[in-house]
Amino acid sequence: MQQMEQLYRHLIEMVGENPDREGLLKTPARAARAFQFLTKGYQEDIDKLVNNALFESDIREMVVVKNIELYSMCEHHLLPFIGKCHVGYIPNGKVLGLSKVARLVDAFARRLQIQENLTKQIAVTIQNYTGALGVGVVIEAQHLCMMMRGVEKQNSVMTTSCVLGEMHDDAETRSEFMTLICKH
Repeated sequence: MQQMEQLYRHLIEMVGENPDREGLLKTPARAARAFQFLTKGYQEDIDKLVNNALFESDIREMVVVKNIELYSMCEHHLLPFIGKCHVGYIPNGKVLGLSKVARLVDAFARRLQIQENLTKQIAVTIQNYTGALGVGVVIEAQHLCMMMRGVEKQNSVMTTSCVLGEMHDDAETRSEFMTLICKH
């Protein structure tokens, strides 16, 4: 942590600021703690996170959790992207504890990411742990790297999806998932 604080102090100096002025005295420590929190997904053990929260179930209908808020960091500019994630899966003998879906989203979002990879990581992990017949993940997010710099487009939203198994192979099943996540 101390090395990260020193790096932030140096960064403040490099932009022409005085890290010893009153308002910046504790900024390197605060920034280091914040960055550590924003990237805490690297410390997550997915096995421990799931924690055997897989429950036997004979349900074969789609399970959908939508509007899971997410906060991540663009790996290209180290700026946040903020949005929501929708997850659906078709159980195959097991369902995943509800809170674990949101925790998986957080575990992968709290890493340096691109949205495309984040979407796939969530889908593949749910597929691997549940053995689901099909999995769908859609993420809609706004990227500060596009809003604050570069083209500066304030209202742009990026949407990514990853569909596996029956959701990929069967257009009707995929359509059902998309319809469910679009309902309010």
